[in-house]
Amino acid sequence: MRDHGKNPPRGTSSENWRSSPPLLACVLECSLPSCAVAAPFTLVLETSTPQASLVLAGALDGLTQREFASDRSHHASLFAPLGELLQAAADGRLERVLVGSGPGSYSGTRVGIAAAQGVALARECPTVALPSILALPAAASAAGCLVIGDARRGGYWVAQITACQMEVGPQLTDAAGLAVAVAAAVELGQAVVSFEAAERFPLPTHLAAEVAQEFPTAARLWQAWGLASEATRAAWAAALPQPIYLKPPHITPAKRPWLVPA
Repeated sequence: MRDHGKNPPRGTSSENWRSSPPLLACVLECSLPSCAVAAPFTLVLETSTPQASLVLAGALDGLTQREFASDRSHHASLFAPLGELLQAAADGRLERVLVGSGPGSYSGTRVGIAAAQGVALARECPTVALPSILALPAAASAAGCLVIGDARRGGYWVAQITACQMEVGPQLTDAAGLAVAVAAAVELGQAVVSFEAAERFPLPTHLAAEVAQEFPTAARLWQAWGLASEATRAAWAAALPQPIYLKPPHITPAKRPWLVPA
C-alpha cells in the first residue's frame, strides 16, 4: 500500500497534491500493477464540461465508455466509473493516459488531469493532454467549424478546427470580435458550436441562432488522437499536462510535470 499521507510523492507539485488528495489516493489504490506481457490499453478522460466521460480503448476490445453528469462534484462522481475501467484493464498493459485540457471548466479540467496523472504514476505510463474542443462532434467536419466560449469579465474566445485539427486558437476576443468571427464562419458555411448556450453570448439574433451547443466526449478525444499527425502527437506528449489557460491563472501552474514517470 502506498503512503497517501499529507506529503506529496517525490516530483509531485504540492499545490496539485493538496487540491485533490482524496481523488489521487483513490486512483492510486484502484490502479493495479500492469502485466509484463498483455494487451495494451489507453485510458481517456474528458472532464472539462459537466457532461464528463471516460473511455478504455483497447486494440482488440474496442471502446468501453462511462459517462456521468458532474457539475461541481467531479471529485466524487469520478471515483466509481474510473475504478470500473481500471479494474477492467487490470489484466492489460496501460500504454498511456489521455486527458482533455479544455478550454472549459477550470476545476473540472484540473481534476481530470490530476486523476490522469495519478493513474499514470501507478501504471508507469505517460500522461498526454490534448484540447477538449477537438472532441466536439462538429470538430470532425472537413468543412471546418468555429468553437466559441465565454472567457468571463467581458471576454470571449474563439478557435477554428478542421477535421479534428486545430487551425486557429483558442484566442481571446471581445464582443465585437466574437460577432465578426461568427459572421465569417456562417458566411463560409461552417458550423458554430459552444459548450455553452447561445444566450450566453452578446450576438445579434440571426447570429445567435447559428450557435449549436455541443459537448466533448472521451470517445471523440480518442478519435482526435488517432487522427492527429505524428508531429502533433509528439508535441502534445512533450508538453506539460495542464488546462489551457486563456488568461493568467489565479494559481501558478507547475514548473515541471508532476505525477509523471521520468
